[in-house]
Amino acid sequence: MNRRDFFASTAVTGLGLNLGAAEPKPIEKKARLRTAICAYSFRKELAAKQMTYQDLVRLAVELDVDGLDLTVYWFPENLDGFLMPLKRLAFRNAVEICSISIRTNCCQPTPEKQAEEVAGIRKWVDVAEKLGAGHIRVFGGSVPKGSTEDQAAGWVVEILKRASEYSASKGVTLGIENHGGITERAERIIQIVKAVDSPYVGINVDTGNFRKDAYNQLRQCLPFAVNSQVKSEIMDETGKKVNADWDRIIRMFAEASYKGYFALEYEAAEPAPIAVPKMTRQLNALAKKYSG
Repeated sequence: MNRRDFFASTAVTGLGLNLGAAEPKPIEKKARLRTAICAYSFRKELAAKQMTYQDLVRLAVELDVDGLDLTVYWFPENLDGFLMPLKRLAFRNAVEICSISIRTNCCQPTPEKQAEEVAGIRKWVDVAEKLGAGHIRVFGGSVPKGSTEDQAAGWVVEILKRASEYSASKGVTLGIENHGGITERAERIIQIVKAVDSPYVGINVDTGNFRKDAYNQLRQCLPFAVNSQVKSEIMDETGKKVNADWDRIIRMFAEASYKGYFALEYEAAEPAPIAVPKMTRQLNALAKKYSG
């Protein structure tokens, strides 16, 4: 058998490929779980310039996490000269910048305000593309006084539809977060995502943000999850803040065949430089335990 025949035979029989099939083989329904650090965990240090985004790359290596979710609030105003060196540092250290997190308020009633929100999202889509991030966390916003929730949800849908047309052209997915306001309940978030009806819009599931009955609401969101930010605390059925049962949460994601990142977004009382390493070890272990 010559070299060409050998590789042809290996490609078809050894790897089980069907080169004549009209449809690609569906991806197996197994969870594929990865971990990340959310820059917001170190908001105090970043705001005080005691830590840089480059330091986060080095910390990701030290803590053996796969990626970073970069909250953009402390990016320099002049992005030139900042993005590419950061991307290079992450690449050279095998750390994926998987997501960036931005501020938005999509509950905008006028065409002018809606256009401003779309333009703002487009700007950050360009930044995500430069960094190689496939996801952007966005907020739905709060219902304006004098407006109904149904009206506000319609405005969110309109903005996300228009923004996702652009993000799709760059291969960037928008994840609307359960962040209070219009996104206080899982039912409403799911309705918005379904109405947008784009493969480039899903839910950025924040495990600590539902104000009550969090485990049940998280479960409802999982079929639409495109990214997750994991917190150390959660609201129980009565609305009381308690320690999050991470084993239960990660298992729920795995059972839903989630394939994506868990970005640790630390907000509790203990200083982040002390708490994050401990919690990252726990998150890494659970991701490995439940990943297919």
